[in-house]
Amino acid sequence: MIDIIEAIVSINPNAQVSVSEENYDTIQWHNGTSVISKADIEAKQAELQTAYDNKQYQRDRAVAYKEIKEQLDLLYHD
Repeated sequence: MIDIIEAIVSINPNAQVSVSEENYDTIQWHNGTSVISKADIEAKQAELQTAYDNKQYQRDRAVAYKEIKEQLDLLYHD
């Protein structure tokens, strides 16, 4: 699952923030960082989670097959 900090940094890469136990009520904004609403953070978390989930096939394939250079080397030597 995408955590709160990851979502916040995706919205504002310069955000200085701390969170305790992944609880929205414990978000502390530091050094004048603009507050981002809970709804915006949740929406960004959902967006990032969807993007991550949509790439599951790619992650599975990367593990299942050797790198292309190794595959080409095997073809060459066969």
